[in-house]
Order: sequence, then C-alpha cells, then structure tokens
Amino acid sequence: MREYSPDLTPQWKRPKAVPEVAAEADLVVEVAGTDFCGAVVACEAGTVTLEDRFGKRRVFPMEPRGFLLDGAVVTLVRPPRGPSAPSRTASGSIAVPGARARVARAGRIYVEGRHDAELVERVWGDDLRIEGVVVEYLEGVDDLPAVVAEFGPTPDARLGVLVDHLVPGSKEFRIAASAAATSPDVLVVGHPYVDVWQAVKPSALGIAAWPVVPRGQDWKTGVCRALGWPENTGAAWQHILSRVGSYKDLEPTLLGRVEELIDFVTGDGEA
Repeated sequence: MREYSPDLTPQWKRPKAVPEVAAEADLVVEVAGTDFCGAVVACEAGTVTLEDRFGKRRVFPMEPRGFLLDGAVVTLVRPPRGPSAPSRTASGSIAVPGARARVARAGRIYVEGRHDAELVERVWGDDLRIEGVVVEYLEGVDDLPAVVAEFGPTPDARLGVLVDHLVPGSKEFRIAASAAATSPDVLVVGHPYVDVWQAVKPSALGIAAWPVVPRGQDWKTGVCRALGWPENTGAAWQHILSRVGSYKDLEPTLLGRVEELIDFVTGDGEA
C-alpha cells in the first residue's frame, strides 16, 4: 500500500524553512516587528535578553521567526551550554569584535589637558572609535571661549567640553558658564577635582586617600612630595595611568560626565 504524507500542501506553497541560530553572547539581532536591536547578554529557558547600544535591556520570548539577523528572519534557540559572558570594553560597554573605527564626526569633545585626554582614551577609546568621536585638549580652560567661537557648533557638529575643578564660584565655573551660554549645541560639564589625577580612585593606587596640598603649592608636585614619589609629575602620571584598567578604577563623578558628553556629541543626549 502506498503511504501519503499527511501534508498535501504543494511544495511551492509551503513556507520556507527558517534557520535556527544559537543565541550566543554578543550576537546582534533585531526583534521582528519592532525597531529594537541589541546584543544577546542572557538566555534563559524560552527567553533572551538583549542590550541595545545605549545600555537598555529588554527580555523577549524566543518565538519561531521572531528575530532578524542581517535582515533575514531567524529563530533563536538556546545554546547547548547557554551564552558565555559577553566581553566588555574598559568603559563597560559590550565589545564589538572586529569593528572598524567610524569616520570622524564633525562634533568633538575637548578636555583641559593631555592627562585628561590620555585617561579618556584609556577607558573610552574603543567606544570613541566606534562612534567616530575625536577628543582634543585645550591646554587650559582660559582658551575655551576662543575655541568655541572658532569651532562654530551646530546641531550636526556639537561640541562637548570636560572641565577640571568645575565648582560654583571658581574661575573655571564662570568661564564654562559663559561658553555654554553661546549655543545650545555646546555642553560644558566638569568634575570637582583639582586635577583629573584625583578622578582615579585611591584604591587603584594602593593609597588611603589623595593628599591635601596646601594652597599656593603646585598641586601635582605637592602630591608627589606627600606620597614620597620623585618630583617628576610626568613620571607620576604614567604610574597613575598604568594603574587604571577600566571604569572601575575611576570615580563615578567623572564616569557620568564623560558618558554624558559622548551621548551629547553623538546626538543621543538632549540638546
């Protein structure tokens, strides 16, 4: 006796098979029917957690034909052993293996000096290259008004500025307020520390606290003296910088301000 398939639908009418893809960590997919796109950060029985480029996480059911991978419909399935922990950049962002640096944006981030720029590069360098954000330094906040005027910020070329010792009543505060008032496309933020050195947590250096340097003394030289370091501020900074492995070694006050500037310059923050 001849056996017949229970499915008598002609082959040309049958839906095309949808490939199954393991929800491995860092796999970037789009949720079908939505505009949410993110990387896999967790996978449980029947659900997957995605994190978008802004750090927002959402949980989705792993329904058949529920996701898009490179524009093609796929079905996510749980990996045999679950996704491994995603790799992270020094800033805590999900790393994008093999990602090429983006062409530099018209917008810029300015910091006060070379040490500030080197610290930002050490922690946020990978993120800045992917976003196409260039960091330059002013060699002092006194030049800020002239820099803003020459830059000519626009909605498509925003200017973000990080200022040291930005506390009410200080010279830096007055200059920053004046510069920020010139355009809605300028954002000036700062930290309360005398110098960006202090934004490195003392624990990262194996000291109890940053020393208090009497007024009238060069602050960096005074720090070297108090800590028993040679009075070579360049060498001291290289030692400090070498102890910074990730965002965990920096004070939250600085972390928040730099993230704010990156969001602003890339258009992800409010004007």
